[in-house]
Amino acid sequence: MALADFESSPALSELEKLVVRYAVAITATPVEVPDDLFTELERHFNERQLVELTSAIAWENYRARFDHAFGIEAEGFSKGAFCPLPARAGSKTVRNAQD
Repeated sequence: MALADFESSPALSELEKLVVRYAVAITATPVEVPDDLFTELERHFNERQLVELTSAIAWENYRARFDHAFGIEAEGFSKGAFCPLPARAGSKTVRNAQD
């Protein structure tokens, strides 16, 4: 499945697409979660579940940004199952983790 085309993917349910939309919104800089998106999430998840979902997304975003800052790459344990980094305007060369 192409994550960039998740909206049109038949591999994801509408609920899964909603969660991916939320993940995209809360990992963007700046964070902007539209009220209608959050209202739709509240139709499917209770408060406790939303806290857990948000925490899981935020944790993975933290790990991805931390690893990216230090040039840490995957060890190949989940080869082919990854989240691509968003394109960056004027991207810089990534430093080697051994530097």
